[in-house]
Parts: sequence; C-alpha cells; structure tokens
Amino acid sequence: MTPVLIVCAHGTDDPDGQAVVLEIAAAAARRLPGVTVEAAYVDVQEPKLGDVVDRWVGAGATVVVVPVLLTLGFHTEVDVAEAVSAHPGAVVSTGPLGPDPRLERALVDRLREAGAPEDAAVVVAVAGSSRPEAADVAHQVVAGVQSLWPGRVSVGFLSAAEPRVAEAVASARGMGPVAVASYLIGPGFFQRRVDKAGADVAAAPLGAHPLLVEVVVDRYRAAAGGLVADQSHPG
Repeated sequence: MTPVLIVCAHGTDDPDGQAVVLEIAAAAARRLPGVTVEAAYVDVQEPKLGDVVDRWVGAGATVVVVPVLLTLGFHTEVDVAEAVSAHPGAVVSTGPLGPDPRLERALVDRLREAGAPEDAAVVVAVAGSSRPEAADVAHQVVAGVQSLWPGRVSVGFLSAAEPRVAEAVASARGMGPVAVASYLIGPGFFQRRVDKAGADVAAAPLGAHPLLVEVVVDRYRAAAGGLVADQSHPG
C-alpha cells in the first residue's frame, strides 16, 4: 500500500491560517495521484497528529509525516517524534521544510507580488527561538534571499531573539523603502506583527506557494521510497 501523507502543521485559531494548511495539503494531493493526504496538527487545532497516525496505522497503512514547519524545535523533536516512535517501522517523519533554497525563492516571489521595489531594503521576518541553531538557520535564509535580491537584506525576529522585526525595519531605514519578507507558513498572530512592523511593504507569508508544495512533495517521495523499501525487506 502506498504510504499515507500526513501534512502536519502547528495549528492556529486564525481562519485564514487554517485555510492555508488545507490548501497546502490539497496542492500536494494533486501532485501525488494515488496518495491519500490528510492534515493534522500538534497544537490548537484538531485532529491531533498522534490520533491521525494511530488511526491510519490501525487500518494497516504506513505513514509519512511531513511537518509544515520551517525549523527544528519542540514540536518536531517532541510531538512529531512521539507520534513516529509509537509505531516503529510503520511511520516516518521527514523533519521540517526548511531551510531549503526553494523557500528563499518563494520569499522573493512574495516580495515582488506585494510590490516591493527592487532596490528596497528587505528584512526577513522569522518566528524566532532561543536555540542558537535556529538563529543560524535564520541567517542562512537571509543569505539565500540576499543572493536573489538587489537591495540589502537583514533579519528580524518575531519572538525570543534580537533584533525584533520592528527594530530591524527601523535600522534598515535609509534613502529608500523597506520591505518585510515573511518567513512564515500562513496568516495569524506572527503575521499581524509583520504587518505592524512599520515597513513600506509587508509581504504575505509563504502559504501554498508552488515551491513550498514542491518541497513537501519531494520530502514525501524520498521518505516514502525508504519506507516501502524497508517494508519489502523486513529485518
């Protein structure tokens, strides 16, 4: 049986953010004919990831979990890991979507869609974490965007780390406009902070950008191939 794809998101009480996750799952399903695709969540929303995994494994399926999260953190290392470890050999997880150069290209697409001038200074807004490796990922994303964008690119954090996005926007002020690229999955609490950070242009989150969906699909295919191989050669 072809492994089921569970698109696993954090969860949000924002209706537009909820719609984005379903749109990502639907877009992945269109690119994976014959694959069952379902959304699940680690917080805020139902159904919870563990419940969905248990249901599919109980029905005799194997499962690939693709976290629609951008960095390693508590949810990938605890919530997702627990759902996988409960069913050894039947469930695998791919890890988070980022970093990936395709997401950096998607950020630039979102900037241009928002009307950011090519000479604008750009602040890449990331969720933020107290973990040093999360800051390293943020700076890696900034470097990737800088390779694609003519203006100066810097980073701003939405929580836990400095500089905060509004401070980074203020620091980027000079002779020209300032735009914020939103390194987030969808609308919600953090995107509202992006919109209020004082930039001339605030881009939309990554959402169901085709390049993000491509990352989801590629992660699934690689993990599903390994899972099927393991099932074919037990022990």
